[in-house]
Amino acid sequence: MLAYGVAADFMDKYVRIGESTAIESLKYFVKAVVDIFSNEHFRSPNSNDIAKLLVVGESCGFPGMMGSIDCMHWKWKNCPTTLKERSFAFTELAKGRAPAVNYTINGNEYTMGYYLVDGIYPQWSTFVKTIHSPQGNKKKLFAAA
Repeated sequence: MLAYGVAADFMDKYVRIGESTAIESLKYFVKAVVDIFSNEHFRSPNSNDIAKLLVVGESCGFPGMMGSIDCMHWKWKNCPTTLKERSFAFTELAKGRAPAVNYTINGNEYTMGYYLVDGIYPQWSTFVKTIHSPQGNKKKLFAAA
């Protein structure tokens, strides 16, 4: 169901289990994933995480970048809207809080990290979106990167 985005009633033909069994099994699977991985992966980044993220961003030519978020491949149409932004990172960003990061670009000093995102994200100061119709080599290079 997760891998192919199919409904629970599809499972009765595919693996020969009923819809209610498929749903119950999926709930157990999701609970297990949360129990196993939540302490390490479903949390706000700590100082070690931030340092690693900044090194990666810097190596890509984006000082101060905490990561790149692209959800174009996710199909949210059937997902309850309350689950779309359940990440602790998003919760903090929505409150205007982001990890303190010091870096300089073109002589300007900044104190907050940022994320590269696509057009579906809100207009937050910590989200940097691409340029849709870049004009000129500099803007084209930024959009491509």
